[in-house]
Amino acid sequence: MKQTTTWLAAGIFFLAILAGEQATAQKKRTTGSGFSAATRPRNLSDSALLDLVQKQTFRYFWDFAHPVSGLARERSNNSFSYGDEVVTTGGTGFGVMAVIVASERKWITRDSAARFLLKMVKFLSKADSYHGVFPHWLNGATGKTIPFSRKDDGADLVETSYLFQGLLCAAQYFDADNDTETSLRNRIGWLWNEIEWNWFTRDGQDVLYWHWSPNNGWAMNHPIRGYNECLITYVLAAAAGDRYGVSPTVYHGGWAQSDFFKNGKDFYGIPLPLGFDYGGPLFFSHYSFLGLDPRGLKDRYADYWEQNRNQTLINREHCVRNPGHFKGYGPNCWGLTASDTYNGYDAHSPTNDHGTITPTAALSAFPYTPEYSMQALRHFYDDLGDKIWTEYGFADAFNESQNWYADSHLAIDQGPIIVMIENYRSGLLWKLFMQNPDVQRGLQRLGFFYPSGKIKR
Repeated sequence: MKQTTTWLAAGIFFLAILAGEQATAQKKRTTGSGFSAATRPRNLSDSALLDLVQKQTFRYFWDFAHPVSGLARERSNNSFSYGDEVVTTGGTGFGVMAVIVASERKWITRDSAARFLLKMVKFLSKADSYHGVFPHWLNGATGKTIPFSRKDDGADLVETSYLFQGLLCAAQYFDADNDTETSLRNRIGWLWNEIEWNWFTRDGQDVLYWHWSPNNGWAMNHPIRGYNECLITYVLAAAAGDRYGVSPTVYHGGWAQSDFFKNGKDFYGIPLPLGFDYGGPLFFSHYSFLGLDPRGLKDRYADYWEQNRNQTLINREHCVRNPGHFKGYGPNCWGLTASDTYNGYDAHSPTNDHGTITPTAALSAFPYTPEYSMQALRHFYDDLGDKIWTEYGFADAFNESQNWYADSHLAIDQGPIIVMIENYRSGLLWKLFMQNPDVQRGLQRLGFFYPSGKIKR
């Protein structure tokens, strides 16, 4: 199968695997919380509603964290044959950033946050890793690898990038001179410095590879080429320094070399510099940019603020025009990205639209389209809240044409809601990540321009 026509080629291999599965036996975990969406607060100001959504969604990473490791559980329901012990490394990175937000907004104490993350990092230091890179899934009690698929039973470079996007923010934020925060910073530094990014060039090729396994070697055979959600992987690989870092030729000769990297066409009258026609699922503009600040970020290929904002506008405009005539779509109900759906899991986009709206798509776009994202938030909360508002924030997705409303939450969908709303409100995670000297070095090595005035907190 040609690389340009598959999700595998798009660099979202894990979505293709999940898309082929059917969530036929979703069993909602009972928490005994007595939560009732019908009693949710009404008539909130915009600011109060954002507070509530961030705080409620944070509970997924705090109340529902794995009790042994503190890592984020993959999802809130039993589905796809997941066991109760499955935790996700990438989703944990998003959760680390959520904990920072919670500390900054004083939902939890700073010391509680630091101790929670220290427990997590101590667990990671003993967990399975491969050339310093963690697997997609771990057993949250033992730290042993849980295979993501039959041959995906080793290192996952992209998920590890998401994890360290969060951990590097934590190392910047928890800067106090006390035993807990000093130990946290040191342990993050030890883990960071032992990632062998250059190993994943597969014997010195000018491209990074997503997977390696001690049992299956390079059998997954998945070079990471753009444009998709993996930009952060190349930035961190270049940031790692001389010992394990990669050269700029790996970025320019690997990531930027595919026939689906540059676009340059207009869709619904909106220009799209990079990526697939109509932009693909919206998580492309979220995952790498939870820490990586797109405001003024440019390289020889794109202005990343323009890229992310325009992809969002195209996605919304598609929902407003609603060529598929799906129930519920409109100016206040939009957002196509990867999520659960009525017949399994899928990577929703304007070119793969079956009527499923995923709240994280519009809500994680707050920095790019604040007015439109607030319209969607009001609709999700005020009009649909009885069906999709839960103890962990919004349910993963809904499809009104199918009269289907998820009873699930996914770490990779809940986390960006908290983080990107915070970046819209204060820029907190963007400032922390961009302050890191290694990150600054990596961006400079790859030829990025970033306004230096945005680095100060």
